[in-house]
Amino acid sequence: MTTEIKNEIKQRYGKIALSGNSNCCCMPGECGTGTSPIESAGLIGYDAKDLESIPQSAILGVGCGAPIKLADLKEGEVIVDIGSGAGIDAFLAANVVGKSGKVIGIDMTDEMLEKARKNAKDGKYDNVEFKKGDVEDDIPLPRYSADAVISNCVINLTIDKTKAFKEIYRILKKGGRMIISDLITSKELQMHETNSEQWCACIDGALTKENYLDAINNAGFKNISVLDERIYMEDNARKITSLVIKALKE
Repeated sequence: MTTEIKNEIKQRYGKIALSGNSNCCCMPGECGTGTSPIESAGLIGYDAKDLESIPQSAILGVGCGAPIKLADLKEGEVIVDIGSGAGIDAFLAANVVGKSGKVIGIDMTDEMLEKARKNAKDGKYDNVEFKKGDVEDDIPLPRYSADAVISNCVINLTIDKTKAFKEIYRILKKGGRMIISDLITSKELQMHETNSEQWCACIDGALTKENYLDAINNAGFKNISVLDERIYMEDNARKITSLVIKALKE
């Protein structure tokens, strides 16, 4: 099942990169409503003026929050974006950290990496690079690489959340911070109850809030705080909530 889910994720997000259509992955508003990716980004907290400042093809409509708004990025910092997709958060971060800083996007989908690298080239982003990597297995960066790690609705796609958070912890500098947006659920599913399509839609792989925060704590993070929380979707079976979480590496 693990291999099936990973392959489905790569396939699904590869198609999104090629088509520019989110197919209802991790973003409210688009599914059958006619709402554009840019409009959907506004629904979850992105600023329209900020979005105008980056390559428009980087905005695909695959996220569940805007963690970068709460990341308190500073000029000269090194930022790592996990699951960077076509580069929306990487380019927004690059505009803040400036030429003296650097942003590294990590993604495991070849099509997304190709699109992001083209966006960086077309936008003349010399302070951004994109690398292939899987947050569960090995982020291709040495220890103490980043001042901050950002991620938008990606960790819930992993099978082993604690392992993913340990990799993020490894690449952070001492005193570094993780700021991520993700989805939690009121009722977790057992692996045999899940299907790969719903997992790719950021639903079936979601943890409860308690278990999600425990996974962060078990990875070694301290001062874990929920910066934003809102209902994402709700039906008779369960409630899905979007969180923005900050945690520190002491």
